[in-house]
Amino acid sequence: MGALDGRVAIITGAGRGIGREHALLFAAEGAKVVVNDLGGALDGSTTTASPAEEVVAEIRAMGGEAVANHDNVATWDGGARLVETAVSTFGDLHVLVNNAGILRDRVLVNLSEDDWDSVINVHLKGHFVPSRHAAAYWREQAKAGKSVKASIINTSSTSGLLGNVGQSNYGAAKAGIAAFTVIIAEELARYGVRANAIAPAARTRMTESTPGLSDYVVKPSDAAVFDVWDAANISPLVATLAMEDCASTGQVYFVQGGTVRLFQNWTMTKTLEKNDRWSVSELATELPTLLQ
Repeated sequence: MGALDGRVAIITGAGRGIGREHALLFAAEGAKVVVNDLGGALDGSTTTASPAEEVVAEIRAMGGEAVANHDNVATWDGGARLVETAVSTFGDLHVLVNNAGILRDRVLVNLSEDDWDSVINVHLKGHFVPSRHAAAYWREQAKAGKSVKASIINTSSTSGLLGNVGQSNYGAAKAGIAAFTVIIAEELARYGVRANAIAPAARTRMTESTPGLSDYVVKPSDAAVFDVWDAANISPLVATLAMEDCASTGQVYFVQGGTVRLFQNWTMTKTLEKNDRWSVSELATELPTLLQ
């Protein structure tokens, strides 16, 4: 018996890297998987259908069930077709893993409008659109009296939650995804839907090109040494969050190697207080005390 027996899952960006590992593990745990991937270059400039088809072939070779989908998850109609692929092929949908993304790394003074729009579109809108269509499907099921036990797992990043030079577009999108997750978890609970996010650290095409990371994500030369950067290390947490009886919702988790940590949302700490309006000169004097 697998942990995800009978679950139908959509995984976006599942042709390579972390998404591929998700798809393979989900299938190994008994899920039926919709493998979504455009087959794009790292910056989203080119596409080919083969990566998704290759992952589907791997899953079928090990006795699992999977179907490829090549819709653009950042388009309204593409997101609708993606959900319909799961329902028409496997009869239902229980899990949505939003993982697709691209990079256009530049420091702000070199960042073009297209660099900004493309990254925000693929990451942030690419999380919203599939989630919106999946949520509508689950709402209708709940209204029809069906017991819904669904899960959305989003992909944030420490680049957004902690910051990283050269990734203001990517980081803004990833921080937005974390906020999106917390909010939709509250909204969708009434329909039996949970939502969580992960901030993974693993060796992928993205991290190998991320400023400051390329020297650290190398694979150990000794096979006996645990590879903390292996993308496969991320997927067990995602599979756990996808389980029917998992209680977690509205949370954001960091995961790398054998480490899983819970992020704390933005929170207020030190305070300046007076029973009147502050003057500029007063705040100029007192504001530094908040930073001590």
